[in-house]
Amino acid sequence: MALTITDANAQEIIASGKPVIIDFWATWCGPCVAMGPIVDDLAAEYEGKVVIGKYNVDEESDLSTEYRIMSIPTFLFFKDGKKVDIRLAGSQSRETFKAKIEELLAL
Repeated sequence: MALTITDANAQEIIASGKPVIIDFWATWCGPCVAMGPIVDDLAAEYEGKVVIGKYNVDEESDLSTEYRIMSIPTFLFFKDGKKVDIRLAGSQSRETFKAKIEELLAL
């Protein structure tokens, strides 16, 4: 299950030094809801290697404003406390998402 990321815990999670993926989503967003099971499955598969969390843009706003999230779902990738150049937007296949996780781990 993906971790719930909020404005209160986001900076601590990103600064942990672990690879982090944040799913910016909302309950009313069909593609976001469709991606939910994939995100949760990959969070379980990569537990201990990558922190995968969900950030609800309707309940929180600071992080989505900071990273200029204009459409959802958007997935941002972090390593060593910094945002990297990997980014996904819109619905993605499990294979595409997994390839990006492996790319993050290889950095």
